[in-house]
Amino acid sequence: RIIYNQDAGVTKAFRNIPGITLQNVNQLNLLRLAPGGHVGRFCIWTESAFRKLDELYGTWRKPASLKVDYNLPMHKMTNTDLSRILKSEEIQKALRAPNKKINRRVLKKNPLKNLKIMLKLNPYAKTARRHAILKHDPA
Repeated sequence: RIIYNQDAGVTKAFRNIPGITLQNVNQLNLLRLAPGGHVGRFCIWTESAFRKLDELYGTWRKPASLKVDYNLPMHKMTNTDLSRILKSEEIQKALRAPNKKINRRVLKKNPLKNLKIMLKLNPYAKTARRHAILKHDPA
């Protein structure tokens, strides 16, 4: 992708090269810059297009001159070193101790198939089973 400000023969020079698309900096489109939301396309900016960005969108110090009442959005984080922030004393003091104990779920066993579990639930089951076997046995 080539992004230009003034077409000084740029469109004619690159129009027949497959895979190269041209875009005017005044008509930037996020869906064309990053199709499908996939950032990381190779973009070649002309020098005039790059300078025009400050006029179009402004900087954090001065507002945009070509747009009415437009300021660049401020950062959500002023310090992006997240690992250093998390390891700082202030954060570590505020955190609670980690929960080391892990309660594992006990596998529920079917008492109708598992004799030990049945005896735990119903101790008389052993006697009842014995009586049933003796009653059924003809010998």
